[in-house]
Order: sequence, then C-alpha cells, then structure tokens
Amino acid sequence: MPLTGSLKTLLLRGLLAGLIAGLLAATVGFFVGEPKINAAIAIEESQSQAADTHEHGAAADQAASGHSHGDEEEPLVSRSGQKAGQFLALGLFGMAIGALLAVVANVARRYSTLSGPRLALALAGGGWLAIVIIPFFKYPANPPAVGDPDTINQRTWLWVAVVLLGFAAVGVSVYVFKLLRGQLGTVRLIGSVLALVVVAGIGYVLLPGINEVKADFPAALLWQFRAASLAETGTLWLVLGLGFAALTEFAASKAQTAEAVVR
Repeated sequence: MPLTGSLKTLLLRGLLAGLIAGLLAATVGFFVGEPKINAAIAIEESQSQAADTHEHGAAADQAASGHSHGDEEEPLVSRSGQKAGQFLALGLFGMAIGALLAVVANVARRYSTLSGPRLALALAGGGWLAIVIIPFFKYPANPPAVGDPDTINQRTWLWVAVVLLGFAAVGVSVYVFKLLRGQLGTVRLIGSVLALVVVAGIGYVLLPGINEVKADFPAALLWQFRAASLAETGTLWLVLGLGFAALTEFAASKAQTAEAVVR
C-alpha cells in the first residue's frame, strides 16, 4: 500500500519516530561513546598539564618573583551536564530529522511506487548514506583531544561540502536506478551502486584531506571513538526509518480494518 496520510499526519509520525530515535541514539552514546570521550579528555588534560609545567619552568627562569598565573577557565557546561544534555540535544535533533524525513516522504510518494514502509526505509537509508557514511569515510569523527582549534572553520565548511557530496551521490544513484528501468533488478542495483561510488570517489579526490591526529595519540582509542560515533548515528537513522515505517504500516492497517468494518 502506498504512503497515505496528510502532511500533518506524516509530520507527527516523523516527530514521534525522530524523538524515539534520538533518545535511543543518546543512550548508545552515553554507554558506548562517553567512556571514549572521557579517555580522550584525560589525554588532552595530561598533555595540557605537561605543557603548562614546561611554560611555568621557562617563566621561572625569567622572573624570580611577583609573577602569578590566573586560574584556568572552567568549561561553560560540566561533563555531567554534557552527558545529560546529549539526551535533550539528540532528542531535538531526531525530531528535526524526523520532520524533514516526513516532508521528503510527502514529496517522494508522488514519484514512487514503493509501499509506505519501504519508502520510509529507503529514505532513511539514503539519508544515512548521504549525511553519515559518505562524510565518515572522508572526514571521520575525532575525539576532543584531536584537532587544531585554528582550523575549525575550515573543517566545518569541508564537512558541509562532503554532506552535499553525499546528497549528490545518492541523488545520482537514484537517477541511474530509475534510468535503468526495464533492466534486470541486479543490473539496476549494480548500476546505481557504481554511480554512487564514482560520484563519491570523484568528490573524495577533489576535496582536501585533513589529518590532525598527533602521532602519539592512541590509535586504538581513536578508532574506538569513531566506531562509537558511527554506532550512535547508525542507531538514530535505523530507529528513525523503522519507527516511521512501523507507524505508517500501523496507520494503514488501522485504516483497512476501519474500512472493512464499515463495509
């Protein structure tokens, strides 16, 4: 059965599915990601203390007395506040993505013959590829101790560029899949996958690389953090797609039952 319901109904489904997805993603982040963040912060603090000790020693050689350092600035939000705040942040983010998914689904159903649940899963999968997977393999997430503060603006714009690349790659892939209508299903699938890989590959070559990981940073911790980040975002998109699909199927089943009773 095709996707049914008004835009308002779809938005409500998207908001509910997004809220659930965001809270579950935050739970994954709390239990899987936070220990890695704590470890990275401990490394950053130890490096900062070592640097301060070196600077203080150098300053002592130049001034015998009358010199004092101000207290280090406290973070605006404590670590406990950050841990609790991620539930609010990801809950709101999930609702925003859910609303966006509903709007896209409302437009896509006019051009697709997929059933409502399959369309929801396809759109969530496409969003996951465009926003998470394609950017991840070019600019993977880094823990707090990694990254130069002076390049944050550059890295932000490059991330935006690679997300746009992700949407372009997914869009071209869908276009090729439709272009091969009438061919065998496997041929259409292979063609669309190749199109996605080619577009993403060209973008990867054109976009500059970024490697700000220090040589002494533990490689195991780095990849554990990245895997945790991928698990968190993967949970959000998977639950969003499944939740929207389940709500869609439930609404369709309820409508069919009501129609049968009337008859």
